[in-house]
Amino acid sequence: MRGAPLSSLISVDSLTGNIRAVKSFDFEQLKSFAFNVTARDGGSPPLSSEVTITINIQDENDNAPQVLYPVQTGASVVAEIVPRAADVGYLVTKVVAVDVDSGQNAWLSYKLQKATDRALFEVGLQNGEIRTVRQVTDKDAVKQKLTVVVEDNGQPSRSAVVSINVAVADSFPEVLSEFTDFTHGKQYDENLTFYLVLALAAVSFLFITCVVVIISVKIYRWRQSRFLYQSNLPVIPYYPPHYADTGVTGTLPHGYNYEVCMTTDSRKSDCKFSTLGGQNVLVVDPSFTETMQRAMKEKNILENSELQEMVRFGLD
Repeated sequence: MRGAPLSSLISVDSLTGNIRAVKSFDFEQLKSFAFNVTARDGGSPPLSSEVTITINIQDENDNAPQVLYPVQTGASVVAEIVPRAADVGYLVTKVVAVDVDSGQNAWLSYKLQKATDRALFEVGLQNGEIRTVRQVTDKDAVKQKLTVVVEDNGQPSRSAVVSINVAVADSFPEVLSEFTDFTHGKQYDENLTFYLVLALAAVSFLFITCVVVIISVKIYRWRQSRFLYQSNLPVIPYYPPHYADTGVTGTLPHGYNYEVCMTTDSRKSDCKFSTLGGQNVLVVDPSFTETMQRAMKEKNILENSELQEMVRFGLD
């Protein structure tokens, strides 16, 4: 049992004597093992007997075939070369596979599943040899791809698939040029797919970002409008910068503006009188102030001159 404790393999019921497996067994690791079971009664003195039990494990088809040759590599392309002068029955290559099962479960058979030209190649059923069926001609394509299935003889059977590249050519440079183009085309397709996926991811990210930003702006504006609508802050009135409060309470409920146009002849200068919120406001243009002062001076001079004439007339 390779040092494994017996309790990790089986269990024996002390009342019924039933022997049960604790775990599943693998024929490739453990083919058989033996152990002793003792039966004892409850008498006085107790009597007992012992028996040796041997367990043989049968093989099941639990392993698939493993292909050893040709080695499958995803990064590079390996091709078997077949000259155009090859005769019928030319050995191209041989598929080598093994199965770790035992008995008939390890018997392997080989079948040609796919081929570029099925009339050109065949696979040996028992040995896995790939040979030509007919004479190779100039019309045959340089690149040939074969797919071989390896099956075991178990029930149910398990299988493995191997792909083989065959080059029908007379020189190595011809083979190299053909399969180099094939490799480059495959890498180009892989790169194109990668960049397409990357571009799609970038566009999707930008679209989602724009949608989130737009929704955020809409929500912010909606919240601002609700805040202003529900706000109870007092409204501060705005007065023009050239208005002056006279400090006198007016009697009109609304604000009125009066415009007076006067010059030296009392017709073109600006003077505005306004009553806002019950307060009298007088707005005087600077030119109008000078005009009024000049008129008052002239009036005083005239009054003084008239007074002097009246005094002189009284004295006479």
